[in-house]
Amino acid sequence: MIKRWLKDKIQEYYPDSEFDVLTPPDDKMGDYSVNLAFVLAKKNGTSPAEEGEELAAGLSKDKDLADVFEKIEAVKPGFVNFFLKKEFLQKQLVKIYKKRDSFGKSKIGNGKTVIVEYSSPNIAKPMHIGHLRSTIIGDALANVYEALGYKVIRWNYIGDWGTQFGNLIAAYKLWGNKDDLKNSPFTTLFNLYVRFHNELKNNPDLESRGREEFKKLENDDKENLKLWERIKDLSLKELGILVYPSIGVDVKRLHFKGESDYQNKLKLLIDNLAKNNIAKESEGALIIDLEKYGLPPALLRKSDGTTLYFTRDLASLEDRIQNYHANKILYVVANQQTLHFEQLFAVAKDLKIDGAELVHVKFGMVLGEDGKKLATREGKVVPLQDVVNKIQEKAYGIVKHVKFANKDISEDEAQNIARAVGIGALKYNDLKQHPYSDIVFDWDAMLDFSGNSGPYLQYTYARLANILEKVENQKEGNAALLVEPEEEKVMKRLLEFPEAIEKCVELNTLNGLALYLYELSNDANRFYESVRVLDDDNIERRDTRLTLIQAVATVLKRGLNLLGIEALERI
Repeated sequence: MIKRWLKDKIQEYYPDSEFDVLTPPDDKMGDYSVNLAFVLAKKNGTSPAEEGEELAAGLSKDKDLADVFEKIEAVKPGFVNFFLKKEFLQKQLVKIYKKRDSFGKSKIGNGKTVIVEYSSPNIAKPMHIGHLRSTIIGDALANVYEALGYKVIRWNYIGDWGTQFGNLIAAYKLWGNKDDLKNSPFTTLFNLYVRFHNELKNNPDLESRGREEFKKLENDDKENLKLWERIKDLSLKELGILVYPSIGVDVKRLHFKGESDYQNKLKLLIDNLAKNNIAKESEGALIIDLEKYGLPPALLRKSDGTTLYFTRDLASLEDRIQNYHANKILYVVANQQTLHFEQLFAVAKDLKIDGAELVHVKFGMVLGEDGKKLATREGKVVPLQDVVNKIQEKAYGIVKHVKFANKDISEDEAQNIARAVGIGALKYNDLKQHPYSDIVFDWDAMLDFSGNSGPYLQYTYARLANILEKVENQKEGNAALLVEPEEEKVMKRLLEFPEAIEKCVELNTLNGLALYLYELSNDANRFYESVRVLDDDNIERRDTRLTLIQAVATVLKRGLNLLGIEALERI
């Protein structure tokens, strides 16, 4: 909030200069710093120190800046540092407290629509550890965009079409059981899928059988369509009842669209591409040459006449822009799909359907504590539900230990706390890191109540909520009484919340917001441990410090909720 305002203010004097507003590593160096002097020195052929002195002198005369900063000074080799006024901080705290429920929200996205595609599992298969990152990152990004006024469509693009469904239909016809499918859809279908591929090793003819079944599906064969619809309905039901609730995702907010929704649009799309000489035949297949973009050709249709994921993704993109009027589309999909999206965005340019800003929000792999790809002992991908169950079991072990010391926690409450702490640990462990990075599943570190973890943030909020619960008839108090260094540090940190949210949208990452909440928690804990609050004999000062705690608790809760993490009233 202050950084943006400060930059805008300085640019009134230097409109053509690009510079950064920084946070100095030490409070003694000021609250903000700008590197504009280095830019001006290079432009004017002078020294940064000389430009810095002139800058500081000139900006110190500005009335608006003088209302906010008690001192503006130049330091070698050329930085200009800004020191906030205590009175300004105190006034800002009062404003934050009064508008705490809307603090950090914005209208910068009003009138704009953003589609955030995330999760996007294949039906007929259990969601695995790879879907966890997409779901966590995508859901949090959608929350942040909503907080800034955007109309957000949470697009869950279901994999419900393609050759694998021909294989699955073939497997079901050979070995399937109707009752098993009804009672346990994911397990039954996954076992059939695995069996098909195992049998394929000894019976290569199965491959052509799978292709035939998919061809029949594409040609609207009644038997295959009926079976496919049953598989889809049962799979989506299991996702909505079991999987998404277990990771704290509101399935009602997800906009489900499947690849199959675009099947009837593909002929027209392909004909249009061929008519405009964008697509051409190659060895019986239909491709789009992307050499001018430095990319390999995109395959639209195989030589046997069947379409591909790429073709359906292109039709889906057209739908999102034309029918949902998206201004921005985020694809929260793993690093491994980078080439696919480079090709998709390139073809969109050729088709002139790139009316929205298209962004591939990449993310890395999930690694075990040994630094290797997280997998089962057999080397297979870990099911998402196994991960959720394990973290909740570990969290329950911690809560159960606390439960014996806190006799008024019921078994149901202990289970609920364990669920919220476990899921919070999973989400924060992901979101505190840049999405491009691989993340390590160190289970103990994730659940460390004293480290940079979700439980630490949840514990801090619960601690603040507990303090506020003990007070009746609290008044706003007098902010001028907040003069301790720890109090000032917390007030300064609160000012950074709106900017932390906006940075998430600017960079399409959440790690900056996660870091902000961690630093706010640290500041809040140091403040509470260094000054008297509830037992302060000065009632007015006590109420003022409680005002500060209320502001911090509200910001911390809202920040956690943006990350998709539940803020617990007690742990």
